[in-house]
Amino acid sequence: MTLQATIKDHVTYTPGDGAPIEIPPGPVEVDLSIDSATLSWTEENGTPGLAAIPITQYNDYVESKQITLNG
Repeated sequence: MTLQATIKDHVTYTPGDGAPIEIPPGPVEVDLSIDSATLSWTEENGTPGLAAIPITQYNDYVESKQITLNG
């Protein structure tokens, strides 16, 4: 299931064992699966971004309105 959403506040993902990286505020496309949410966006310079986060973390972001669903 693909959803359109907006990052409203501080949302991060952690690539591998690295440090958390912030996803920039603005529109994102969200693909949901049973255990994760994959977010895709375009940086200001036109570079595409892609990150997978655990579904529990995604649900927390939605509940706290850091990510808002469009429509």
